[in-house]
Amino acid sequence: MADITKEISPLPDRTPEPVFSKDELVFTDEEKARLARYKAQYPTPEGAVMRGLWLAQEKFGFLPPEVIRLVADELGIAYAQAYGVATFYTQYYKKKMGRYVLDVCTCFSCQLCGGYDMLHYLEEKLGIHKGETTEDGLFTIQEVECLGACGSAPMLQVTNGPYVHNLTTEKLDALIDSLREGRMPPFVSVTLPQDEQELDGNRRSDAEATEAYVTPPVSETVK
Repeated sequence: MADITKEISPLPDRTPEPVFSKDELVFTDEEKARLARYKAQYPTPEGAVMRGLWLAQEKFGFLPPEVIRLVADELGIAYAQAYGVATFYTQYYKKKMGRYVLDVCTCFSCQLCGGYDMLHYLEEKLGIHKGETTEDGLFTIQEVECLGACGSAPMLQVTNGPYVHNLTTEKLDALIDSLREGRMPPFVSVTLPQDEQELDGNRRSDAEATEAYVTPPVSETVK
């Protein structure tokens, strides 16, 4: 038998013991009305699956199989379709997460600019590996694909919310301290040099803070 040199990731159990009871596993009339409005906006019910899953995640906190099935049944689509969408995107949580989910991008641009350096620093700082949650339930670390902020790599996202750009170990230290105090980072607009010079920033009107473009670093672990 050939030697196996790579770790084998087990397939997820598609029918685990339910997390929520049948009494808990219901949508309110208002939530059902919202799902009906989502369906009406698309040519077929499948088009509403992402918004339906998002509504369910906001309600239940995460998406175990029974919650995914609840969404599928309410939309009138196959469970496999809803399951495929929920398991494809890291923004949908398939297990209970910490209060703050730190999604560290390690896609190509961030990888070259130190994404793995930042990921490993967080793992050491919090004493957990990616995919794990701290014992106090405060932090979960995830390694994720591109979040669309390549120009400010390396970067991360906090609980499907604000981005933290141009990461350094000092920025991560400050972020963790702020989150421990219950303070989420602001929405930051990162501007390019030509925007500052020619367009007076060209930043969104709802930006809570701004950062100027900086030359990205070079990863210590990818040469």
